[in-house]
Amino acid sequence: MNWALPLLALLAGCSAAAGPSGQGQHPTIVSLNPCSDAILAEVADPAQLLAISSYSHSPASSSMDLAAARRFRSVGDAAEEAFALHPDVIVASTYLAPSTRAAFARMGLRVEQLGVASSVAESRAQVRQLAALAGHPERGEALIARIDAALRAASPADGREVGAVVWQSGGIVAGQGTLITELMAHAGFANLAARRGLRQADQLPLELLLADPPRVILTAGSAAAQEDRMLRHPALAALHQTRRERLNPKLLWCGGPTIVPALARLAEVRRSL
Repeated sequence: MNWALPLLALLAGCSAAAGPSGQGQHPTIVSLNPCSDAILAEVADPAQLLAISSYSHSPASSSMDLAAARRFRSVGDAAEEAFALHPDVIVASTYLAPSTRAAFARMGLRVEQLGVASSVAESRAQVRQLAALAGHPERGEALIARIDAALRAASPADGREVGAVVWQSGGIVAGQGTLITELMAHAGFANLAARRGLRQADQLPLELLLADPPRVILTAGSAAAQEDRMLRHPALAALHQTRRERLNPKLLWCGGPTIVPALARLAEVRRSL
């Protein structure tokens, strides 16, 4: 658009005039990643976190408590929204468009990118990274201590593994290399999809599910999604030893503080068996 370049130039001038946070001050941050939103809300000062992603304001995509998320301003995907706030740092996902990253670089904005945490160890590292970025490493350690306590509390007393599958919309499963698979193991579940070699977003055919039925199907789709139709298949009604338990899909997307309620729910289901 013809107006975009003049606007970016104006914003660049404003950003340069404002300058970065002074020495000894903590940096101001705009987060464009719903997973970093949740971590930064715990490890940064409220005044530091100038905005979080619009995803965290939506009940359909937020991994945060909505009331907590809505205490922060939100921004969308348009780079101009972030520019206008003059942050010292942009935190985004690894899916940030190269053109947007280049625009942030031209503005002189530091960009930190976070991938999807596929293990507890990766999630701990991300918490420490963002807490150090915010200038509050001790808050990161406090969050990690909560995660570690949740891991200990979720461990089943009998030490046995129970076969389970996380079933998302359309028969999609969480498989190998996913954080939820590791959390299931901590709570005493064996992810049968992962043991079949399936990975994130692979589909588990109904025939394979029937051939080796899990003790528990953790349904993690929306109430109106197609997996409800699949789970009403008459063949599944014959699996009298298989239980279906609800797992909020928002517990699958992020690590950090989301690990705590995810483990609590998994442990609750495991104890009920």
